[in-house]
Amino acid sequence: MARTFTVEADGGSRGNPGPAGYGAVVCDSATGEVLAEAAEFIGTHTNNVAEYRGLIAGLRAARALDPEAQVRVRMDSKLVVEQMSGRWKIKHPDMRPLAAEARSILPPGQVTYEWIPREKNKHADRLANEAMDAGKRGRQWEPSRSTAALATAAAATATATADDDPEPPGESETAVGWGDADMGTPTTFVLLRHGETPLTPEKRFSGSGGTDPELSEKGLWQARRAADLLAERGTVQAVVSSPLKRTRQTAEIVAQRLGLDVRVEEGVRETDFGAWEGLTFGEVKERFPDELTAWLASPKAAPPGGESFAATARRVALARDKMIARYAGRTVLVVTHVTPVKTLLRLALGAPPESLFRMELSAAAFSAVAYFADGNASVRLFNDTSHLR
Repeated sequence: MARTFTVEADGGSRGNPGPAGYGAVVCDSATGEVLAEAAEFIGTHTNNVAEYRGLIAGLRAARALDPEAQVRVRMDSKLVVEQMSGRWKIKHPDMRPLAAEARSILPPGQVTYEWIPREKNKHADRLANEAMDAGKRGRQWEPSRSTAALATAAAATATATADDDPEPPGESETAVGWGDADMGTPTTFVLLRHGETPLTPEKRFSGSGGTDPELSEKGLWQARRAADLLAERGTVQAVVSSPLKRTRQTAEIVAQRLGLDVRVEEGVRETDFGAWEGLTFGEVKERFPDELTAWLASPKAAPPGGESFAATARRVALARDKMIARYAGRTVLVVTHVTPVKTLLRLALGAPPESLFRMELSAAAFSAVAYFADGNASVRLFNDTSHLR
């Protein structure tokens, strides 16, 4: 029987147009359990653009959880609900591509739309405001700093809405010191990049939009060596893998050695490099010089037909939060790719997006991050290949 999710989404701008942000939350319709949150500061836009962006984020989060689920969308935007339901025409040219993108995420028969009063959309509203508050400080919204779920559950009396300009919620500007950190049992991700494929030694772009290569003989050997090390240490309690062949092969070799099952997580697949799939950096520089320059300069730039690092970071962060909730206090092997590993490390360190270009990650290398209940993260290992020597 298909699962049923409720997506609540909101967006707003402080000026219309003005500094804008969105928020979205996905809940289990049967239990009310919050399964995912998303929020983002999107720069200067109108309320309606922000509302559509919130809808898109909510639908994507629902699809990441279960692409077969029935989704009930609840929003306080009459415009978005009526347009997406097909009862109102979409006249504004800025809205048409956003509506088309929203419709493309899930089959129409899986999604229904319902208008709700603003006071019943408080969770998404608070997320949107958190995103705008973060943007005001020159930051992006971070799930670990969010208090929207707690505030909603506690029926907080804050009166600010996503279309107003509330006072900042008192977020500390100073880092949490070691003395304040929650030192309880963390959730630990042991991050393993997959073994080599035929494309790896040639340093070719190999993302989620290419030929989906399998492991080479050397890659299979690397996976077995990784399995031997983890079996010797005996600390891994669950195995999660990207859906691509090279990661699933690596994960299955390790899981069989450990006597565990493999759970596939779509959110940790590699970036889609679009038209650059299968090419070397030099070939891309020769054929796509302008696009490559833009890609190197901004995490929001994407290869032609591909995915930006900013988009990758959003889905990886969502997958991270899902796994932290699912495996709280446990040690999990996450078999994934270069960009997701680097992204998880970058987010844990609070490093800027350009740090992705300053990390070397070898095939079948181990890294590790521990996540504490208070939101702190600790990078404990990076690019360890000692098991391959």
